[in-house]
Amino acid sequence: MVPPEPRLPEARRLIERDQYFVVHAPRQTGKTTTLAALAQDLTAEGGQVVLRFSCERAKVAGDDYAAAELQILAAIAEEARRQNLPDEYHPPTPWPGESPGSRIHTGLAAWAERCPVPIVLFFDEIDALWGESLNSVLAQLRDGFSSRPRSFPASVVLCGLRDVRDYKAAAGGDPSRLGTSSPFNVKVASLRIADFTPAQVAELYAQHTGDTGQVFTPEAVERAYEYTQGQPWLVNALAREIIDEMRVLPPIPITTEHMDEAKERLILARATHLDSLAARLAEPRVRRIMEPLLAGGFPTVDPAYNNDVAYVRDLGLIAKDNPVRAANPIYREVIARVLGESTDTFIAVSPKSFLLPDGRLDFGKVLSEFAVFWREHAEILADGQIYHEAAPQLVFMAFLQRVVNGGGFVEREYGIGRGRIDLLVRKPYVGPDGQPALQREAIELKVWRPHQSDPLDAGLEQLDGYLARLGLGSGILIIFDRRPSTRYEPPDTEITQVGSPAGHTVTLMRA
Repeated sequence: MVPPEPRLPEARRLIERDQYFVVHAPRQTGKTTTLAALAQDLTAEGGQVVLRFSCERAKVAGDDYAAAELQILAAIAEEARRQNLPDEYHPPTPWPGESPGSRIHTGLAAWAERCPVPIVLFFDEIDALWGESLNSVLAQLRDGFSSRPRSFPASVVLCGLRDVRDYKAAAGGDPSRLGTSSPFNVKVASLRIADFTPAQVAELYAQHTGDTGQVFTPEAVERAYEYTQGQPWLVNALAREIIDEMRVLPPIPITTEHMDEAKERLILARATHLDSLAARLAEPRVRRIMEPLLAGGFPTVDPAYNNDVAYVRDLGLIAKDNPVRAANPIYREVIARVLGESTDTFIAVSPKSFLLPDGRLDFGKVLSEFAVFWREHAEILADGQIYHEAAPQLVFMAFLQRVVNGGGFVEREYGIGRGRIDLLVRKPYVGPDGQPALQREAIELKVWRPHQSDPLDAGLEQLDGYLARLGLGSGILIIFDRRPSTRYEPPDTEITQVGSPAGHTVTLMRA
């Protein structure tokens, strides 16, 4: 476990100043663990009562704010009992009777007045509440703020997936029914729990080394950070996959090759956390951000755009800084594969049929077989994609993934305004000398859209840059023609060899 306070460095200072604030982070980033450890540390130091409790049980109350109040007060009382607090620190038993809509305010006020030390409360999973229940809880906390610390908790911390600006739409609530644009306007800060730094990833893995003697090579630690960008669940999941599932046991050192295989296995297995992220992709607010990201275009910017970006960041799907991009390479892979799954049932090809005798992929056959597949299914598959602007690219990537299936790796690069998707296929094979070798093939995908000129020249120039970066002498450029005049006829496909401005050999496919 990485120590909690360096991941939330400002929290202690705000608590010491009797402030109300928000802590948020995506799922599976260690929110609950970090908050529980911080609460334990503060309690051990004495001089205050610090409780972390979950609002999750009140989710079932829905708009029934009276029921939600009772559930929250019960959760506070149970946590106080678990902490074995001195009698004079315990909340009232029972809580004061009061009319619905004021029970939390009255109960917390009575507790603060009888408790000899200040009270600090962490409302974990606060966004499990929604609608009138959320509105009521926030209003009562806001109402008690001015009475702290003598007659109300000195510090209140709301913890959840989202920042307070998005509480109006939390967990399916009706935004129009939460009265203000900032329903918790007494908060002084919104803190996001940081992902692991490279040093923290190394520290976490070093704890395993200390326990077992099994070493992670420096390159493996670096590769883990590269794939995860420090997302805590992924950092742990890679190591767990290698040790528990791949059975790479001490004293065998863990290498970059193990990390590569574990990354691919996690993506293919679609573990619970990755599945929960994928389920978000169909949400309209998420699609408004992710579709242009995949298609390489620019989003429609309107008054809701920044809020949508912030929402998708809070979910952890995109990086926490600009430019807008997938949060890490593993999410980037999962997003593309999930969105291409609707194509999978149409692909009736055998990966083995594309292998040359030495184990390399026959890319001439890959392109010719895809051309046939695209002619037969283009419109059905494109129209069936919820991310319509990126449909051709998603279909090709799904086809390519099936061909590569299990015997190699496909790395994707895509982003807002790039105008393309770049793919790198890495396929191990046996070289002429009988030694292991690696086939690398670079592919660029572009779309010819209505009211645009032919993207060939731009595509060749962009592919030149990609090939130079990879150190390759040749590549593949695929241009999908999606102009209305060509959409409703079976697409002609043409595969030719052309030269690029930098002198690279390019296989050009028009579809």
